[in-house]
Amino acid sequence: MSKQFARYFPFLSWWPLRGTNVRADLIAGITVALVLIPQSMAYAQLAGLPAYYGLYAAFLPGIIAALWGSSAQLATGPVAVVSLLTASALAPLAATGSGQFVALAILLALMVGLIQLTLGIFKLGVVVNFLSHPVIAGFTNAAAIIIGLSQLNKLFGVSMGRSEYFLQDVWGALQLIGETHIPTLMMGVVAFIIMWGMKKYAPKLPGVLIAVIITTLVSYAIGFEHNGKGRIEEIVDAEIRKLADDFTGAETRIEELQHLTAKLTTELKQLQKSKEGSGQHVAALKYELELTQLEMQNLEGENRKIARSLRKFIFEQVPATDAQMARLYLTGQVPPGEQADGYRWRIKKMSEGELKLVGGGEVVGSIPPGLPGIGIPQMSWEAVMSLLSSALVISLVGFMEAISIAKAMAAKTKQRINPNQELLGQGFSNILGSLSQAFPVSGSFSRSAVNLNAGAVTGLSNVFAGLIVLVTLLFLTPLLYHLPQAVLAAVIMMAVIGLVNFKAIGHAWHTHKHDGIAAIVTFVATLAFAPHLDNGIMVGAGLAIILYLYRTMKPRVAILGRHPDGTLRDIKVHDLPVSENVIAMRYDGQLYFANVPYFEDTVLEAVANNPRAKHLLIVSDGINQLDASGEEVIRHLVQRLRSNGIRVVFSGLKKQVLDIMRRSGLLDYIGQESIFADEEKALEVIYAEVLKVKPDAPCRLLKQRIGGDDGIKTWL
Repeated sequence: MSKQFARYFPFLSWWPLRGTNVRADLIAGITVALVLIPQSMAYAQLAGLPAYYGLYAAFLPGIIAALWGSSAQLATGPVAVVSLLTASALAPLAATGSGQFVALAILLALMVGLIQLTLGIFKLGVVVNFLSHPVIAGFTNAAAIIIGLSQLNKLFGVSMGRSEYFLQDVWGALQLIGETHIPTLMMGVVAFIIMWGMKKYAPKLPGVLIAVIITTLVSYAIGFEHNGKGRIEEIVDAEIRKLADDFTGAETRIEELQHLTAKLTTELKQLQKSKEGSGQHVAALKYELELTQLEMQNLEGENRKIARSLRKFIFEQVPATDAQMARLYLTGQVPPGEQADGYRWRIKKMSEGELKLVGGGEVVGSIPPGLPGIGIPQMSWEAVMSLLSSALVISLVGFMEAISIAKAMAAKTKQRINPNQELLGQGFSNILGSLSQAFPVSGSFSRSAVNLNAGAVTGLSNVFAGLIVLVTLLFLTPLLYHLPQAVLAAVIMMAVIGLVNFKAIGHAWHTHKHDGIAAIVTFVATLAFAPHLDNGIMVGAGLAIILYLYRTMKPRVAILGRHPDGTLRDIKVHDLPVSENVIAMRYDGQLYFANVPYFEDTVLEAVANNPRAKHLLIVSDGINQLDASGEEVIRHLVQRLRSNGIRVVFSGLKKQVLDIMRRSGLLDYIGQESIFADEEKALEVIYAEVLKVKPDAPCRLLKQRIGGDDGIKTWL
């Protein structure tokens, strides 16, 4: 009975809890949490969200996945690749870090969870097989490079725009290297040195946490963060001031359109509910509503572009005096006689004419204390449809990452992994995570390895890790205020170094050229399409399927002859004589719509090359599947060859093929007398018929045993 319950509630297998196991899981949970807390904040930023959303995603999803998954050591939470996919999916739809962006990220987590849960319920874990290993290898390498490059601006303290061309954005950031904020760069470099040193000389210590603690204390001590305020009219450069005015004007218009949209929507619902309005009036309201929403979308898109442009400019500020307000000059343009305050300022945000200026290094900042709010994500049909393809890709990539890690650890622990149960666990974690403001999550390789090496016995270790995140949210968030963003960038870059593995692409190339092509094309396409990474992996998956179909369109076909060792072999490979009376050919592949023309051509070519033969034996051991197209071609060939006086015989047909032939009536058409269990029995019957007509015919394909198994003599 307990086993039956454990099928639906896998965490019941932890019971009865033993003291030694609980202690081991507690130590492992604490160890994982020390890595999880800084990593989750870094990955939230990678996803384009405020850092504290990483803590939300690290709390509940990890616990739920541990309770309902099948792996005892898999650590679920924010991960690099899924976070990057999230950012790439949402960047075209909303401004990074905005309220709308956050709402879409939470909705995306819900959709990912629902897809994974559906796949798990219907036991469709095999669907990940559509993403072949070479495709994943190409995608992972490209994603790791993109992740690393996406953090360059935070590491150097410069601006990087977000457009439809990621590599162009990176080039723009590299052109600003001369404007590097030295304290920001030093923070990142120090974090790198600490993490690398700990990994090499003290691998058991939590290097990430130590780097975070040290740099946060230094940031607090030196006043690393320096913010200021200003107004649009303080900008001296006329063109930049006009850009800022355009932004403010559009912002005001967007607010007006939002009120108008709400009014029109309410009016439309009332008319539809009361059924008093004419159809023409309802249609007019819908048209006006669509125009309003379209104008609002266009203005929001323009404002995102303006905001990106404004963030690129670096200013020097001359403080206000009694006679004059403060002035913001572009760097190097402060007039002689005026004294700037010594900081280099950038516009971080702008609202209602006010500028939020950043003059020092960027830090995590204020984190709302307490637990995340619980609620159903905001959703609309339009948002769901715009996120659907990305949700599907994230579901498959996230699950493939999780199940790969789980299987790798299971090989060491001898644990049995159930892919469908793992789908349920990942699905539940994303669904319930979305209810607590989490973005999409998956299994983490680095944290799972830490969990395993720390001695985790059951999923209880991940429950303990989640509870430590809970304590952090409730009591420790003020301590994270001064954590530099450059340190989080360093954490991400260190984490993804291990994802770069070009040997995997090389191995795929040496194994099979088609696999190598799929890996290379996926790699290039992912880089080219960035930030739309889903396009890259879809191109790779599509190409892999096309190459597979191409390979199966022309399977190996061999004309057979009798080898001196008594077996039937390919005459071309072994330079064997052919029979004048019987054509024996072997077809190695399934017979389906894509390759039936090739099958038909090879049969007819073989018959044409041996016009005196009146018997055709198709050795069918390699035919695993038969579809309607294959059945139709076989029927057509048998009919055509019979009309030319040639008998077609099959040997070694598998059960699944015979079942289809029986259901379609093809078996009766061919005749049971033309179906044989193996080629030897078929040849004995065929040559018996040949010898009736030609008593002196050479039986090149027939073998005769002399004295039992002492030897084999080939008929001549």
